[in-house]
Amino acid sequence: MKKNMDFRNFTIPFEINPEYKKRVAYFSMEFAVDQPLKIYSGGLGFLAGSHMRSAYTLKQDLVGIGILWKYGYYDQARNQNQTLNVAWTEKSYNFLQDTGIKFQIDIHSAPVWVKVWYLAPETFGTAPIFLLSTDIPENDYISQTITHRLYDANQATKVAQYILLGKGGAKLLDEMNLGRDIYHLNEAHGLPAAFYLLQKYKDLNEVKKKLVFTTHTPEEAGNEKHDFHLCYNMSYFSGISEEEVRRVSGTDGEVFNHSLCALRMAHIANGVSKLHGEVSREMWGKYSGICDIKSITNAQDYNFWADEKLYAAKDNADAAGFDERKKIMKYRGFKIVSDQTGNIFNPDVFTMVWARRFAGYKRADLLLEDQERFRRLMENEKYPIQIIWAGKPYPLDYPAISTFNRLVEESKKYKNMAVLTGYEIYLSKSLKRMSDVWLNNPRVPREASGTSGMTAAMNGSVNFSTDDGWVPEFAKPGQNSFVVPKADYNNMSTYDQDMYDLNKLYDLLENEILPTYYDRPDEWRTLTQQGMEDVRYAFASDRMADEYYREMYN
Repeated sequence: MKKNMDFRNFTIPFEINPEYKKRVAYFSMEFAVDQPLKIYSGGLGFLAGSHMRSAYTLKQDLVGIGILWKYGYYDQARNQNQTLNVAWTEKSYNFLQDTGIKFQIDIHSAPVWVKVWYLAPETFGTAPIFLLSTDIPENDYISQTITHRLYDANQATKVAQYILLGKGGAKLLDEMNLGRDIYHLNEAHGLPAAFYLLQKYKDLNEVKKKLVFTTHTPEEAGNEKHDFHLCYNMSYFSGISEEEVRRVSGTDGEVFNHSLCALRMAHIANGVSKLHGEVSREMWGKYSGICDIKSITNAQDYNFWADEKLYAAKDNADAAGFDERKKIMKYRGFKIVSDQTGNIFNPDVFTMVWARRFAGYKRADLLLEDQERFRRLMENEKYPIQIIWAGKPYPLDYPAISTFNRLVEESKKYKNMAVLTGYEIYLSKSLKRMSDVWLNNPRVPREASGTSGMTAAMNGSVNFSTDDGWVPEFAKPGQNSFVVPKADYNNMSTYDQDMYDLNKLYDLLENEILPTYYDRPDEWRTLTQQGMEDVRYAFASDRMADEYYREMYN
C-alpha cells in the first residue's frame, strides 16, 4: 500500500490496457469483494464484487464508488431455540486507507460531512474502490446514522443513503480531479449523481452521454419509488427546480420512480440476462423517453470461485481423482454443518443445497408444501438425501424470517436436514463445494439473473432450477442441468404455478436426479463436468466486464 498517496490528484495505480481506456466510475450500494469486508447483502453485491475483480484482471480504467457500512447488512445469529436472530455489530478494517479527503454535501438542505476511505487494488485484487462514510464526529448523530446500516428500513435514511452514494460519489470524483467519461449506476440507488451532473453541466445531453444504467429488478413493483416531495426536500436533486426535475424525469404525480428516471437520463441501459432484457423492454416500453435496454448477462469471477483441483481432474480426464476431490470438498463443508447443527452428514450421500437471499418469490420452502412427499423424500432408504438451506432474509421482512424459522423447526425432525446461518462469501463458497445439486426455484419470470448457480457449477454442483434468469442461456436439461419445463405461467394463479412447479421438482428429483446419481455415477460425473465446462467462460465475469466496455461504455 502506497503511503502518503495524493488522493486529490489520484491516478489509477497500474497500467491501463488500451482496449479499456474509457474512464468509468461504477456506483453500487454494495460490493462483495471478499469475506472480511462486510458491506454487502446478496446478489447485487456478489455481482459488483466479481465485476471489480475482473476490471482489475483486465486492467480497465474503472473505479468503484460505494459506502462504508458501519454495521454492514447485519450479522445472522440464532435465538435460544435456533430461530433467526438479527444482530448489528460494529465493523472495523485495518486494510482500508484513509484518503484524508473530507467534503460536504447537502442532505435535507443541511451540510453533511463525508469522509472517504480507499480499498487498494492489491488488497483483494480489485479495481480501486472508494468508500464514503458520514459516521464521523463532525456530523450530528442523525447524519452519522446514514452509513450505519445497508438498506436501512427508515425511508428518509434510505433516500439519504442514495444521495450520499450518487451526489457524494460524483462530488468525490471532482474533489480528486478524477475525470470520468462514464458514470455506471449498478441499480438506481446512485441516481442523484445524474442530477449532480445536470446541475454542473446545465445540459441533459451532457448527462446522457455519461450515464449508463444496469437494472436488476424484473417487475415494476419491485423498483424503488418514493414520495417526490420527500426526495425534493431531502436535496436529492442538487438544487434543481421542481419544474425542471419533473420535466427531465417525466414525473407528473406524487411518486418518484428512481428506475424510470434513470432510464430517461441514461443513454443506454441493460438487463442482467437475455430473459431479463426482454422482460425489462416489455415492462418499461409503455413509457416515453426511455433509453435502449440491452442485456448483458451477469457472471461471476472464475478465478475467485472455481475449485482449481476439481477442474484439473476434469481436464486431465482423471475420473477417480475427480470423484475423490468432490468427496473431500463435501467432507470439509460438512464440518460447518455439524458445528452449527450437531448433524454429521455423510459425503457418500447425495446432497442438495438451497442457499440465497430469502425473499417470497424465491420460495425457499416450496418442497415443504407437500408434507407427505417431503417426508418420503427425506426417509427414502434406496436413494438417501441430505438437504441444506441457508440465506439471509431482509431483517424486517417478517414473512421471509417466518419461512426461515419454519425450515429451522422442520429440520428438528430430520437428521439429514440442516439450516445454516452466516450466509456470506465463505459459507457461500463452502456450500457450493459441498453440494451435488444447487436448487433454485423462483417464480418465473421474477428472477433477473440468479448468479449463485454459476458459482455452484464452477464447484461441481449441478443446477436444478425453474427456467428463469440466466438458466435459459446455460441449461441443456439432462446434459448439464435439470430444469422444470416452462408452463404458460401468465394464465395461472400464483397457487397453480406453485403447485405445477412443486410437482415437476419432485418428479425430476425422484425419477431422474436421484437414480442418475446413485445408479449411473459415470453419467452423473459427465453431467457435472459438462456444467463446469459450460459455465467456465460464458459465465465468467471477465467476459461480462469486457462486454460492458464493448456494448455500454464505448
